[in-house]
Amino acid sequence: MDRQKTIKSFSILGDSMKKWGERAEKEAFNPFVAGAFYERMETAILGAKAHNGWFSASSVQESFYRFGEQLTEEKLTAWVEKYPLVKSPKKVGLILAGNIPLVGFHDILSTIFSGNIAHIKLSSDDKILIPLLLEIIVELQPELKEQINIVEKLSDVEAVIATGSDNSARYFEKYFGHLPCVIRKNRTSVAVLNGEETPEELKELGRDIFTYYGLGCRNVSHLLLPEAYDLDQLFGAIIDYGDIINHHKYCNNYDYYKAIYLMNQEKIIENGFVLTRENKELFAPVAVVHYHYYSDIEEANAYIKEHEEKIQVVVGKDHFPFGQAQSPALDDYADGVNTMEFLTQL
Repeated sequence: MDRQKTIKSFSILGDSMKKWGERAEKEAFNPFVAGAFYERMETAILGAKAHNGWFSASSVQESFYRFGEQLTEEKLTAWVEKYPLVKSPKKVGLILAGNIPLVGFHDILSTIFSGNIAHIKLSSDDKILIPLLLEIIVELQPELKEQINIVEKLSDVEAVIATGSDNSARYFEKYFGHLPCVIRKNRTSVAVLNGEETPEELKELGRDIFTYYGLGCRNVSHLLLPEAYDLDQLFGAIIDYGDIINHHKYCNNYDYYKAIYLMNQEKIIENGFVLTRENKELFAPVAVVHYHYYSDIEEANAYIKEHEEKIQVVVGKDHFPFGQAQSPALDDYADGVNTMEFLTQL
């Protein structure tokens, strides 16, 4: 594989993904992509929504835009230049998740840029967009076809990267534990507030909570609050996200959990589109955010330390910036496991 050529090809794809994310006119696209794939991708975006109700146009556009921001020649070069191409390519099985659009695309990128051969098992929830993106990249650089295989079943692979739930991870370990593997389990994200956040920062926290309807492991589902924190500060700042309740699947979750909590006589605070519940449990259902109070920052840090194997991102003034949880850089690896290092050392 010619890495520089591959970087150029993916930068063209990235520019197109960013433009699809911005809803740019056809004329703004690379001429080749516009001529062969513009209408097909527009149809695919609609098809993805029809196939999976969580993949709204806004969610798909968000994912496209975020990847497009990263797939530039400069950023791709800086990412891959630290890793040598493998001398003996391995067949790497990729079991992709489908909770948010394109969530497994980074694993595909890593496998290709490491020089290995990707055997991709798509999620049944995200099987429309990724194949078309890979078709574009193969048209831009035909020799990459040898590195890209979409399969129904993984067989004869020499390593595995699998993403799923805690339950599915047990099966992955059973079937692939004899191979070099990276197996990812359930994770979520938290935010630490100190009470001095500006309205703008709290509004950006809303992005971390509501992007992709809260379905991603980088979505904030738990808040650590200083004692006596007034949640009205947060509710006032995130009011612009209220339209999320108009999404029928999200609304169904909201109504269901509100009914459950009320029947159980649990105390909840809600604003018409999100339920907040004082609870130390890390994970919260869609449309629900858990919170608990801390007396000092050491107590908050102890909670994070206790749950670090289940936390993907910590958002806050001394942590990941507000509003950026769903905008990882290419070297911001899921679960803190460097997939490029794993792939180049096979």
